[in-house]
Amino acid sequence: MHDPSTPRSTRVAAEPDDASVIANSCRDPECFSVIFDRYFTAIHRYAAARLGPAAADDVAAETFLAGFDQRERYDVSRPEAKAWLYGIATNLIGRHRRDELRLYRALGRSAGRDDVEGHADRVADRVAAEQLSPRLARGLKSLSRGDRDALMLVACADLSYAEAAFALGVPIGTVSSRLNRARAKLRRTLGHAAKEV
Repeated sequence: MHDPSTPRSTRVAAEPDDASVIANSCRDPECFSVIFDRYFTAIHRYAAARLGPAAADDVAAETFLAGFDQRERYDVSRPEAKAWLYGIATNLIGRHRRDELRLYRALGRSAGRDDVEGHADRVADRVAAEQLSPRLARGLKSLSRGDRDALMLVACADLSYAEAAFALGVPIGTVSSRLNRARAKLRRTLGHAAKEV
């Protein structure tokens, strides 16, 4: 029997970190469902922001299938799998690059909301691609793949520069350079000084 004076937070066992869950899933594959439950919504939201909701279901599902297939190669010294999963999702989105550009082109032509009240620094607020203003969509379309990937990982996925660098497999300085280029180009496209992402 537990002591009722013990705070609940100390009575509840801490949840295992992602690395432990992934390591356990190599012996018991069903354990990987914990990773799915922890990250599916965020990965789906990121894919929807990049490709629209129709493709997001497929990309999110493919992300976890690829993660499951690659789980034995996961670096267990990394306690959190977030950047790893976003890296997989970004690579899969790369296979849909034409769809992403087509979506941004269509949104850029749309007659929707076209205010520019700090879009570049609030890309993360644009959870679904349909919510993008036409000018921001045109700006995102004009970015190179690497610059757009870095921006979307930091702004939409809320990754740190170090996590984005890990996800993209590039040095942190490269992420910083890509973000600076992306911000500058978006500022020109939007026609005002955008704040830092």
